[in-house]
Amino acid sequence: MATTTIQVPKETRDHLAELAKERGLSIGQLVEALAAEQLTAAQRDKRLAADRKLVREVLGVAISDEEFDQAPDVLANIYKIAAEKVRAVGQDAA
Repeated sequence: MATTTIQVPKETRDHLAELAKERGLSIGQLVEALAAEQLTAAQRDKRLAADRKLVREVLGVAISDEEFDQAPDVLANIYKIAAEKVRAVGQDAA
């Protein structure tokens, strides 16, 4: 595999070296892993299209992209409810 060199500030290099060491990786392996975790806009669009197709198939309903866009963010709402419950428990304990 061909490799290349990237230039970063010394502080960034040192930070990456520390992270890599903690994980038992080289800096190159760490950067590769971090990059693999980040989707490009095209990859996100492709995943979104696949997810919407699956929902349409599972529900058996022809939901348009516009309807998907107008739907509430269910996951964000679940996180919000969970955070409120955690805060409530914390206040009760105090």
